[in-house]
Amino acid sequence: MTIKRLISSLTQQENLNFLLTNRIPRAALTRFIGWFSKIEQPLIRDLSIACWRLFSDLDLSEARKTDFKSLHDCFTRELRPGLRPYDPDASIVASPCDAIIGAFGKIADTELFQIKGAPYSLLDLLGDPALVEAHRNGRFITLRLTSSMYHRFHAPYDCRIERVTFIHGDTWNVNPVTLKRIERLFCKNERAVLQTRLATGEALTLVPVAAILVASIQLHFLDRLLNAQTRGPTVFSCDADVRKGDELGWFEHGSTIIVLAPDHFEFCDNVSDSARIRAGEPLMRKSPA
Repeated sequence: MTIKRLISSLTQQENLNFLLTNRIPRAALTRFIGWFSKIEQPLIRDLSIACWRLFSDLDLSEARKTDFKSLHDCFTRELRPGLRPYDPDASIVASPCDAIIGAFGKIADTELFQIKGAPYSLLDLLGDPALVEAHRNGRFITLRLTSSMYHRFHAPYDCRIERVTFIHGDTWNVNPVTLKRIERLFCKNERAVLQTRLATGEALTLVPVAAILVASIQLHFLDRLLNAQTRGPTVFSCDADVRKGDELGWFEHGSTIIVLAPDHFEFCDNVSDSARIRAGEPLMRKSPA
């Protein structure tokens, strides 16, 4: 196959992927899957998980249990104890989740990017001018969870969670194909902004971004599900002290977490574009200075 034909074939595959996962009633399908996945009927459960295996690299060998009540129970599975040890180095910010590393780097004043050449602003992402100032010229990294990954996420550092802001939005797919085509995608999708503060007073912010078939984020310290049906206040004051590795919550499918840190944090040597990282592995290192 010539290079020209190969490029044409790849482009057609990307176009088909985009159409099948985005040019559909995203919100309605997400609500349906949310309902369907919770059906506790053995035949439906087994067929759903079998179909999921067919179209992904789902591996349940690390799961704490192998007998699931439903597809949702399998999505939000826990792992056997000890499989995700968190780096004990006090200078290390660990990955909060299993993921594929996407865009990362230095925030240019208040601008970051979802892929090369596709910028977006901190204010559009966070909606809070004060928090924008805390991360001006800082560091960011994008962690994408695929559908088959472990979907729970954990505290990347010893910190205090001070506030959670839930922002209503769309449910675009967050895969690379869609990131190329939809500008400011992370600023359009539903997301939660978790404001945390380290013992030294520095801001460390996590932004779990929901996506198609997901749009539900469960946080233990709020004891409520955040999704399109969330009504009433969307800003929650918190006072939760967590230790590195403590479970914070989970997605109900795959999605993305954006981590924002101050400018004196540097990326660890294992951080590279499209690399796979596991929860607990080094992500950033705090400079001694």
